[in-house]
Amino acid sequence: MSERTLPPVTQLAMTSLALILIGGIYLASHLPQQVPLTPAWILLGASTLLLAVNLIALSRVKDFAWRKFFAVGKWALLAYAITAGLIEFAFLRDGMSGGPLVVLTLSIIVYAIHVPVLIAFTVAQYEQ
Repeated sequence: MSERTLPPVTQLAMTSLALILIGGIYLASHLPQQVPLTPAWILLGASTLLLAVNLIALSRVKDFAWRKFFAVGKWALLAYAITAGLIEFAFLRDGMSGGPLVVLTLSIIVYAIHVPVLIAFTVAQYEQ
């Protein structure tokens, strides 16, 4: 198998997901009192930036198994969209509202995009 140079998709995705997790823990540690949202917004912004960098770097890869990537990615995206919807429903059912809900909703969207990209990349990188 020839060695291809691929961007650090896994490392960027895991760092992005770690930032989302840290932001979620930060918010949860302050609830139900008033939450200072600036740190959560910064973590979300950094995570979103990593997602964008990851997608751009991956899109520039030539000779990649894009067919396999999209075949796996679309089903993983469907599964994670469903789980993200269930998590969002739990937040709404618990009565969360305002700024914390916005930050958590956007964090869930980043999670629901990045994990399927990671799954699809992991499969497609070994396609010959």
